[in-house]
Amino acid sequence: MNILDYYITSTPSIQNALNIFKEEWTSKLPGDLASLQAGQLPLFEDSRIEWAVKQLGGVEGKRILELGPLEAAHTYMLEQMGAASITSVESNTRAYLKCLIIKEVMQLKHAHFLCGDFVEYLRSNPGKFDICFACGVLYHMANPAELISLIAKVSDQVFLWTHYYDHEIISRQPNHAHRFPNSISAEHDGFKHTLYRQEYSTALNSMSFCGGSNKFSYWMSREDILASLRHVGLSDIQVYFDKSDHPAGPDIALTAARPVQQGLWNNEIFNHPEIVAHNDSLPPLVQQIPLQLQANQVELERSQSQLQATQVELERLQALIDAMKTSKFWKIRTQWFKLKKLIGFKTD
Repeated sequence: MNILDYYITSTPSIQNALNIFKEEWTSKLPGDLASLQAGQLPLFEDSRIEWAVKQLGGVEGKRILELGPLEAAHTYMLEQMGAASITSVESNTRAYLKCLIIKEVMQLKHAHFLCGDFVEYLRSNPGKFDICFACGVLYHMANPAELISLIAKVSDQVFLWTHYYDHEIISRQPNHAHRFPNSISAEHDGFKHTLYRQEYSTALNSMSFCGGSNKFSYWMSREDILASLRHVGLSDIQVYFDKSDHPAGPDIALTAARPVQQGLWNNEIFNHPEIVAHNDSLPPLVQQIPLQLQANQVELERSQSQLQATQVELERLQALIDAMKTSKFWKIRTQWFKLKKLIGFKTD
């Protein structure tokens, strides 16, 4: 093949750009661009994203972290819905370049695509985001529980769509059952769970492959996924669907959030992008304000707990007194005090 074979000699067009990855696209372009030759799945009009955005209170004006954007279909949707910024991290270099094509084609203004491993990105302490979108990535991880833990450190809200392991369901799918040769016991940050090894096998031979960066990944069970989210504090969980008939294995779509009273960084003042970005340059006293707020919140909750315990004890004592007043002993005691007073004895 000659280098000149990579040149375009026709009039510039969107289709020319799409043809750089001809027959490798997954997504069908939206609206007036739907007639162009790309993929078949309507990911630019994904009901999962629409549901998640509504469930999480919208994305307008918010800072979004997107893990594994694939072809920027969901990135496009989030920008259309008003996100202030979208940071999308993609390790598949071909997918990354497809995202850049879509960024140009769809004229995305608030999206920033990073080429690299998003687990390493999260480990680098990138700061806080309002919402994390992790669609189609958890089941491609070598350590999925670590990913959940890392997400919880950068955001109090996450949308998650993933496949999960269910022996009864997968064993009935001969095309997939052989991909799961064994399982292992695992632990991450004190969370014990089971991992099921999944082999990519011949899927690695396809240029349109969109899985993880290893020859295998580990799947978790539905129960362990939910338990892992709760373990890291994302305990407010809402499930959109949980299906067993997906051709690639059972899948679940959900949002998970930290309860509001625990998420002090949800405060719009301290979560402002400028404060988050320049926190290190702020005076030490100012940097400590969120920590002081958290300490005050803990003390308030402790005081409220003590007050509630005291109230319960008072109610118990009052009930005891009421019961004594109806007893024969109380009546005799009352009559005795009246008699002593009548004949002149002191009653104290």
